[in-house]
Amino acid sequence: MTAANATTSTTSKPKQHVIRTLGKSLREYKKASLLSPVFVAVESVLEILIPTVMASLIDEGISGGSMPAILKFGLILLICSAVSLTSGFLAGKFSAIAGAGFAKNLRHDQFEKVQGYSFTNIDRFSTGSIITRLTTDVTNLQNAYSMIIRMGVRAPIMVIVAWIFSFRISPSISLVFLACIPVLAIGLCGLAVLVHPVFERVFHTYDKLNNVVDENLQGIRVVKSYNRENHETEKFNRISQRIFKDFTKAERIMSFNNPLMMLCVYVSMLLIAWMGAQQIVASGNNAALGLTAGDLTALVTYAMQILMAMMMLSMIFVMCIISQASAERICQVLNEESTVTNPENPVMEVKNGEIDFNHVTFRYSATSEKPVLDDIDLKIRSGMTVGIVGGTGSAKSSLVQLVP
Repeated sequence: MTAANATTSTTSKPKQHVIRTLGKSLREYKKASLLSPVFVAVESVLEILIPTVMASLIDEGISGGSMPAILKFGLILLICSAVSLTSGFLAGKFSAIAGAGFAKNLRHDQFEKVQGYSFTNIDRFSTGSIITRLTTDVTNLQNAYSMIIRMGVRAPIMVIVAWIFSFRISPSISLVFLACIPVLAIGLCGLAVLVHPVFERVFHTYDKLNNVVDENLQGIRVVKSYNRENHETEKFNRISQRIFKDFTKAERIMSFNNPLMMLCVYVSMLLIAWMGAQQIVASGNNAALGLTAGDLTALVTYAMQILMAMMMLSMIFVMCIISQASAERICQVLNEESTVTNPENPVMEVKNGEIDFNHVTFRYSATSEKPVLDDIDLKIRSGMTVGIVGGTGSAKSSLVQLVP
């Protein structure tokens, strides 16, 4: 199976399989991954309670001229703010631990898997591709995972609970938020369809860039001897320019995300202010008859919370689009089966590193008439240093490759 075939077969697997494969790398960081969403949930609920307490402070304390009510609701606000601040700090701490630990385990698991690869397996991926998967792809997944266990929990809670509280205040005004959701959903899905193929192409180009750099550094003496510096520079610039163009195209498409979000924010704020002002005038700022100034303040705060949460979801969505290609590429490494398998009772330690070639003959093809190596007798004792000297094409590399 070629490298292209390996990529196609893995990307066609269900996303659940990708998540299950990556989930094995959490291990000792599962506790931190669970504690972070718990503290995020506490922080989110308290932040949503604060506007309701503030509305009561305005209506019963300030507008009602009651000092005890001001002190009571002021103290409640202070406690909610302190607990929310502490929960936010702990959520950030555990999120950072879980994200960094997950990335550490991913790098370890990939590196350990590569150690068991045969030369055939490594040739399927190429050295540059494996380096990209161990560095750039892991970093993308780390950022996405940290955002998911923090913002990915916070945003839905903020949207759902804040909308429930706003519905309790004014059912008609709360419908404004629901009207924004389909607009955002259609826009984000359209962006995802356009951008995902571009990011997949970018990461494959990264592999080629790493290969070019690796070949240039390993053969730097040959490059300088034959005065090929300009050729190597042009080759690097061509691939670097392809990455630049693809990234520019992807960012240009994703730049429509922010204007779409801001359009929904401003339209929602205008509708809330217009509808709220009408209801306050109609009720005479009487809570028993309709909307009050305190209620409108709470609705505006809930509107900002809901729309900011939607912006968080859009950021997570963008990060997930970027990391999806990285996740699939990492799973290719983790799910690759080595073409070299151990026998029933393998020898895991080499006590004697002696090398003994006894009448070795080697051909690259069974149809080749002349062998590359013919009747080789060679014995190298453990600890010896041996130099193999010969002209170009004398099969020095072939002899060395037969050792492993």
